[in-house]
This record gives sequence, structure tokens and C-alpha cells, in this order.
Amino acid sequence: MSTALITTPEASEPAAVRELARDFFTKEVAPLESKFIEQGYPDRSVYRRAGDLGLLCMSVPEEYGGGGATFAYEAILFEEQIRSGDSAMQLGVHTGIVPHYILAYGTEEQKQRWLPKLASGEWIGAIAMTEPGTGSDLQAISTRAVKSGDDYLVSGAKTFISNGRNCDLLIIAAKTDPDARASGLSLLVAEVSDDTTGFERGRVLDKIGQKGQDTAELFFDNLRIPAENLLGPDAGRGFVQLMEQLPNERLICAVASVAMMEHAVELTTAYTKERNIFGRPLMAMQNTRFELAECATVTRIARTFVDDCIARFLRGELDVPTAAMAKYWTSDQQCAIVDRCLQLFGGYGYTNEFPIARMFTDSRVQKIYAGANEVMKDIIARSL
Repeated sequence: MSTALITTPEASEPAAVRELARDFFTKEVAPLESKFIEQGYPDRSVYRRAGDLGLLCMSVPEEYGGGGATFAYEAILFEEQIRSGDSAMQLGVHTGIVPHYILAYGTEEQKQRWLPKLASGEWIGAIAMTEPGTGSDLQAISTRAVKSGDDYLVSGAKTFISNGRNCDLLIIAAKTDPDARASGLSLLVAEVSDDTTGFERGRVLDKIGQKGQDTAELFFDNLRIPAENLLGPDAGRGFVQLMEQLPNERLICAVASVAMMEHAVELTTAYTKERNIFGRPLMAMQNTRFELAECATVTRIARTFVDDCIARFLRGELDVPTAAMAKYWTSDQQCAIVDRCLQLFGGYGYTNEFPIARMFTDSRVQKIYAGANEVMKDIIARSL
């Protein structure tokens, strides 16, 4: 793991944050993973505990309940979550994405009302973009928000929503002008519960990986949202807001990808040194050594690239094409490296008794969410 991530002295020392996050995930979250997988969602209590420890919203200013640090500290949090084997808590969304929409576009009153509850873990955040018929083409969103007095009435359906079952605060991408494409999209913040009129949580989706995370369907039938919950000074700015924030989301994906690659190489190196085959350690075989040498090299290159992206992001210089490169290439490499490492575990790698098996299934979605990798390549190509 890199120490080059930390370029600013704010908040706690990075080593202390890393130790705190590691203890939290290994001692308080990982032992519950089987329970979370069985029920299909994490207990809300682990978010509250993370908030009590100061691990949520570390890059949110202190006046809003956050840690007053930078994204670099959240990168540490995401890395330690990967290393612990937890994929139930969707912290990338809750602490890495949702608060920053509010910080960037919310009013002072909105920031004071919502951010402290996210930072404490009292509320869990989610963002609803994807629809059953609309994936990466955000301009084609069909969920409608119709003005009605001092409110918007929202109707439509969303799917693949991370934290969908548990969320209390939901950013909804909806069309306030159904005849327009990009300029007709707006972001509205809904405070929701199981008793909210016009709001229904659908099923928690049965996925091939990340089985403990509550990825859900959501339905709106004239869900009433106060017009004052619009993000931004007026309607129609949602598409631009999404485009401005997506590089952050894609960087989070890249950080997770590299952490998974590093952990896979570490676990596999240890296993091949202990596993004997044909009278000698598996690591003594040339093919094993060459495979791990290649995996370690690709992982080091990925780490160097992502560290540079983090440094650019901290300086406000991470551009859209570079974020797309980081997201597409590292997630591709994550799937490839974990697959090659699993092969070296042999039959054991195909059993859920070994972490590499779940790492294999957990990895696959990285090439899909935050914009499919094919879309990332198109973004990159348009910049050439």
C-alpha cells in the first residue's frame, strides 16, 4: 500500500486512521459478514459505529460534522475495507459520493440539515440514477418530477441502487422537463423511510458478488419532495452536476480496484509459499513465480497511476478523461489479476472458504458501475 497518498497534514495522522479503520473492519464488521450475506444487507449499527469512530465523511468540513480532512483519508478507509474482506457496507456511496453532491450544490441550510446525520451514521445515504431501461445514458432518464405548489411529485422506478434498502437520504435524478434531454434533468434530495407515502423499496437484488450489500429496486408514485430540496439554484442542472461529480466516483472505483489487486497478490504469494506440490512449494515452480511477478508488476503500475490521480484530485486537477482511464483500466486489471491469482489456489480458489473466491465474484461489477468500461473508452476517445 502506498504512503504517497497523503500530501496534506489535516486531521488525524494517516497511520492512525489506517489502524483505526483496520481494527473497525476486522473486529466489528468482518465477523458479521456471513450474517450480512444471508440477509442481503448490512446492519445499520455498523454505519453508526463507523460514525462514532469518526470514519464517515472524513473529507467533509468539521462545521458540518465531518473530519475536515481530504479524500486521501477516505482512500485509506476504502483500502482497509477491501483488505478486511468486507463488501457489505457501501461506503463509497455513503461517505465518498453522496455528501459531496450536497457540499457542492446544497444551500447552507441543506448542508446543516443533512451532512451531520450522514457523518454520524444516523442516516445512510444513496443516489438513484440507474433505471430499468436506462444505464449509462443518463440523459434518457424517465423518472419525472412535476412541480405542484411548493413541492415536486416524483414518479418512476430506479434499480441497482446501492444502499437502497437501508437509505434514509436519497438523491434522485429526475426529469423536471420531460421534453428536454440533458437540460431537463434535476437532482432532488428525498428524506425517506419505509413509511414515506409514495416511496416503496423493492427487492434486494440477488447478485453474483457483493451479496451482503443492499443493492435494491426503488419505486416512486407521486413521492412528495419539497421544492427547497432541489440541489442547485434552479432546475435543469442535474446532468452537469452528475458529470462534475462522476470523476470522484470513478476515482473511488480505481482506489478499490488497486486495493483488491494488492490484497490478491499478497494472499496468493503467501499461499504459494506454503502449498506443496510434487514435493516442493508451489512458489518454487517457474510458472508460479512468473505469474506472480507479472501480477505484482501490473499492480505496482496501477498503484502508481492511481496515486497520481489522487494527487491530481487533491489539487483539483483530475480531469474527466483521466478519471475514465483510471476507472476502466484498473477495474479491467482487477478482474484479470484476481482471476490469475485464483488459478494459483487451484480447487481451493473455487471454494468460499478462501477469500480469493469472493474477491473474484465481488470484482466483476467494477467494470459495470460508475459508467460501464465501454463508456469510459468512448469518453477517452472523445478527448483525443
